[in-house]
Amino acid sequence: MTTTYAPASEPGADEPRARFHDLVAAEWIKLRSLRSTWMAYGATALAVIAFNAGTAYDTYNYWPARSAAERADYVQAGIPLQEAFTANAAMVMMLALGAIGAVAIIGEYSTGTIRATFAAVPARRSVMAAKAVVVTAVTTVFGAIVAGASFGLTQAILDGRDAAVSIGYPGALRLVVASALLAPVCAVVGMAIGSVIRHTSATMIASVVVILVLPIVFTDGRHWSAVAGHATLFQAWLRLVEVGSARTDFPWTIGGAWTVYAVWALTAAVLAVTSAQRRDQ
Repeated sequence: MTTTYAPASEPGADEPRARFHDLVAAEWIKLRSLRSTWMAYGATALAVIAFNAGTAYDTYNYWPARSAAERADYVQAGIPLQEAFTANAAMVMMLALGAIGAVAIIGEYSTGTIRATFAAVPARRSVMAAKAVVVTAVTTVFGAIVAGASFGLTQAILDGRDAAVSIGYPGALRLVVASALLAPVCAVVGMAIGSVIRHTSATMIASVVVILVLPIVFTDGRHWSAVAGHATLFQAWLRLVEVGSARTDFPWTIGGAWTVYAVWALTAAVLAVTSAQRRDQ
C-alpha cells in the first residue's frame, strides 16, 4: 500500500493577513498599556490648564486695582480670550505633545520591539499609518478636553468680576478649536521627526528646534522672514487666536493660518508613514 502525504504548508500560510483595523486595535492596546503615556498626558493637561487658570486668577485678584477705563476696555480688547489659552500654555502643550508623538515611534526603536512588529506585519507603511491614526485620535480628544476645560475654567474665574465671555463671543470658538488642534498636529510632527531620526536625544532636540525655536527666529521685520514665520505652527496659532485685525506690517489671513495647520499635519503624516519603508530597523 502506498501512502501519500500532503505537502506541509508554511507556518502561518493559512492565517489571514492583518486588516488595517486590526493594526489600529493593536496600536491602541500598545498605547493604553503604557502607564507612562497616561502620566505624560495627565501632567501636560494639568500644566496647561494651570498656566491658563493662573493667569485668569491673577486678573481676578488684581481687578480692583484697575481703573474704570481699563475695566471697560478689558472685554472689548479681547483680553478674556488671551487668558483663555495663553501663549505660555500653548508652548507647553506643543513641546509636550511633540515629545509624546516622538516617543510613540522611538520607544519601539530604542527597545527593539519594532523588529517584532515588522516581523509580524511586514507591511511597514500600514503599521506606521495605524500608529499615526491612533496617536492622532487620542491627541485630538486630549486637545479638545484641555482647550475646552481651559476656556470654561478661565471664564468662570473672570465671571466673578463680570469680565468673562461666552463661547459665542467672536473668535472664542476659533480659539478653542485652534488650541485643541495644536495637540494632534504637534504629535504627528513629533512622530515624523522620530521616524526619521530614531534616536531619543536627537529627536527631542530636533522637536524643540522645529516646534519652538524656528517661530522665534523668524520675525516680522523683513518680508521673507515674516512669510517664513507665518509658515510655522506657533505663529499660525497666534494668528488664529488673535482678536481683530493682524497688527503687523505683513498681515496674513485666518485661512492662511488654517492652511499652515493642514500642510504641517499632512506632510508629517506622510513622512511618518513612508520613512519606515526600505530602512533597517
